[in-house]
Amino acid sequence: MAQLYPVAGAKIFIGPAVTTVPDDADIDAADFAAVVWTEIKGWQTMGSIGDNATLITEAIISSARDIKAKGTRNAGSMQNNFIIMPTDPGQIALIAAENSPHNFPFKIEFDDAPPTGTAPTPTLKYFYGIVMSSQEQGGGANTARLISGNVEINSAIVTVAADTGD
Repeated sequence: MAQLYPVAGAKIFIGPAVTTVPDDADIDAADFAAVVWTEIKGWQTMGSIGDNATLITEAIISSARDIKAKGTRNAGSMQNNFIIMPTDPGQIALIAAENSPHNFPFKIEFDDAPPTGTAPTPTLKYFYGIVMSSQEQGGGANTARLISGNVEINSAIVTVAADTGD
């Protein structure tokens, strides 16, 4: 039977603003090695990440059928929710990033390190993005107040697979 990997236990981190983002062909985990990471605590809901291709459609008169092709790639809009923690350095950084026009490096660390091995490591995902919102949202009487932190992913997503360390 296949192993299920819950989102529970995952962590999200933000780094300091950058002035340039590497081209997709040039981006790798080494680009994120020197980043000083700050965890954004209170992560309540993880948004989706991953590429979609833009559809290019051209109508051809002589064939009476449209021709389709894949266009540019877009890694999406990651809509995250965080339980409000006013003194959390990560939430403070997220709010400051929304006020900035710059890209920021992000890291997601999943809780899926192998149970055996000499130095097991979890799956990591790295990317650059611009923070588009840090809106507070409410709900019903028995709902925690949240910050909705929308990150427009502006690079390829680098995945480093979980490893036993052997």
